[in-house]
Amino acid sequence: MDQKIFINKAEASGIIALDLSDYRPTTEIMELDIKDHLFMGMIVKEKEFKESIAAVDFSVYNEKAVAIICSTDAIIPPWALMMLMEKLSPYAIYADLNNTETVLLDLWKRRLMYADLRSYKNQKVVVRAKADHDPSLYLLAAGLLKPLVKTLMYGEIGLPKVIFKS
Repeated sequence: MDQKIFINKAEASGIIALDLSDYRPTTEIMELDIKDHLFMGMIVKEKEFKESIAAVDFSVYNEKAVAIICSTDAIIPPWALMMLMEKLSPYAIYADLNNTETVLLDLWKRRLMYADLRSYKNQKVVVRAKADHDPSLYLLAAGLLKPLVKTLMYGEIGLPKVIFKS
């Protein structure tokens, strides 16, 4: 009786997959709206601003990333941001004057930039395609992997798009 042997061609190809989702930060991101500390929600008055932020329990931001926004069209002077950071710095692991999505992307890029990618040296690597990932992550991954890998691809192991081959 003939026995058919199935060979997993994807596995036999020697291609290693890199999933950018593995580098997605798990840090909770909280939003801090400066508007809540402005006079009439629009004006930075130094005395009132200082009193307002002094009354905040910044420990709620402990071990979290903070997306600092202003939901009004107020002009926020740099010194006000510095005062906020002074209060946040003992607690928050990261803070930026950006919305939550941008802070998430910045943290994701940092994790990828500082990742130990040496295991991909001289390998055939495919960066997995995910429609919900920001394209800038793929740009960064390509820049980080090109000096290391023998072949850089995009997509899935079974049907990759070759980007670079040495």
